[in-house]
Amino acid sequence: MSQVYLAAQLPTKTTAILKEHQLNYSVYGGDGLISQQELMENVADAQYLITALSTKVDKEIIDHAPKLKLIANFGAGFNNIDTDYAKEKGIVVTNTPLVSTNSVAEVTVGLMLALSHRVVEGDAQMRKEGFPGWAPLYFLGHEIAGKTLGVVGLGNIGQEVARKASALSMNVQYWQPHQKSDPEERSLGVKYVSFDQLVATSDFISINAPQTSANYHQFNQDVFHQMKTDAAIINVGRGPIIDEVSLRDALKNKEIGGAALDVYEHEPKVTPGFQTMKNVILTPHIGNATVEARDAMGKIVADNIVLVNEGQKAKYVVNP
Repeated sequence: MSQVYLAAQLPTKTTAILKEHQLNYSVYGGDGLISQQELMENVADAQYLITALSTKVDKEIIDHAPKLKLIANFGAGFNNIDTDYAKEKGIVVTNTPLVSTNSVAEVTVGLMLALSHRVVEGDAQMRKEGFPGWAPLYFLGHEIAGKTLGVVGLGNIGQEVARKASALSMNVQYWQPHQKSDPEERSLGVKYVSFDQLVATSDFISINAPQTSANYHQFNQDVFHQMKTDAAIINVGRGPIIDEVSLRDALKNKEIGGAALDVYEHEPKVTPGFQTMKNVILTPHIGNATVEARDAMGKIVADNIVLVNEGQKAKYVVNP
């Protein structure tokens, strides 16, 4: 029987597939994230590793797993894994793309609406002070209809954000290193603009891009200076795309209007200062935290282990 190690507790549908195919597995049962030391100890005899994107699988971990055939990352991203070194060792690395697209897009739009209508701020006030009663000019927010959304990264998630935003009567423009074809743009109802134009003209900016070496701190002090003073930025992509100290300062100095963060530069730590700002929404990386998305992700990682164990090729390989 093959040894599978789960470096995090996963949906029961995942382990049900492993059981169905008579795969022997063990699961990390501790509180919080698994430590590097415990991970090293548990992968020593493992042939298959399922790990969350919050867990680092570096050269040291890989060297402690001489029998490892597959690292199945539970997440669409895979920056937590040294994929090149895994390839050198003949280890296949997979991820779970596509299935979390709708969930992350819903969260993106939800954060945008919550910022515009000051939902989180209002909830906090009701829990602490209450309110004096309805009044014409009390606690005003803004509608998003008719506003311009700038999407940074028009991949699967970015495209779904664009569809949902268009349905809410927003004008959608986007930027990424490569422009989409004309038919694709027309089908989505989006307009391609330069990065500088997107920054300067968007009422909302949604970061839906993966992390690359090129976009580290893409949103920095200079960029925030270019944004509208009432614009808001939403990050559900990757934390290091934003220089969070510069973002905090821009918010503090009222250079921009607001921010909603679901991912963080130094995740899981939050840059000090954000927690006390009323125009900032902070969520604990819940972009794909739905039963539907996590079940689908779990099925992918389990199915890939079954495929490789039966001598077939895994799906969604990120280090071919």
